[in-house]
Amino acid sequence: MAHWLFKSEPDAWSWEQQKQKGARGEPWSGVRNHTAKLNMKAMKKGDLGFFYHSNDQKAVVGIVEVIEEFQPDPTDAKGQFGLVVVKAVQDMPAPVTLAACKLNPKLAKMSLVTSFRLSVQPVTAAEWKEVCKMGGLK
Repeated sequence: MAHWLFKSEPDAWSWEQQKQKGARGEPWSGVRNHTAKLNMKAMKKGDLGFFYHSNDQKAVVGIVEVIEEFQPDPTDAKGQFGLVVVKAVQDMPAPVTLAACKLNPKLAKMSLVTSFRLSVQPVTAAEWKEVCKMGGLK
């Protein structure tokens, strides 16, 4: 199983909205970056991802699961980009901020720290474990 990070501006799509979708989840649409597209193409059903609030909060606030693999994005009129469908799995007991990640030497190479503009990012197994630990998950 691979791990990922999905970034969203909370005023556009929040963790609370994601949780309200329940088991049916929500398409992660609107991505218009080719690297992020390739990351979504690599996702498999059952992969887990951090749900990250960008802008003011800048923190991992929850965990999502990929429930449908890459497919065309109906919001893309040119047909170049796609989406995956994710559902909320659980809250992060304590949000893990970008500032805390930057201070943690174990996360120095994490995409969130080095390429924080990318909206869909890979997360290594070691990074996943460390961020979960920082957020109060076992």
